[in-house]
Amino acid sequence: MVGHIFLWFQVNSQFVWDWWSDHQIASVLIFSLPTAFCFFYGWTYAVQEFNSVWSARLIGFALSFTIFPALTWYMLGESMFRPKVLICIVLAVGILLVQLFYPDS
Repeated sequence: MVGHIFLWFQVNSQFVWDWWSDHQIASVLIFSLPTAFCFFYGWTYAVQEFNSVWSARLIGFALSFTIFPALTWYMLGESMFRPKVLICIVLAVGILLVQLFYPDS
């Protein structure tokens, strides 16, 4: 989750604060290492916990699609309360719930 938050700020700070729009290199340098470490260790722990890279990938996707709309709504004021976005959020939450609670065969 933290990696997705860092990633959101790395690519969207330019739209939230004017200062970042002219400082792309600073954004990459400041956010890249924490983001990369969060994803690396998050991936490692998820694969170890679920014993599957597929589960780690789907959980990562689902978390990204729950964090992105919330931050975009809060920080940029872009509504996530549109039918297409809400359907995608529900599907992402469904993927997350399947990965967490549906037992492997």
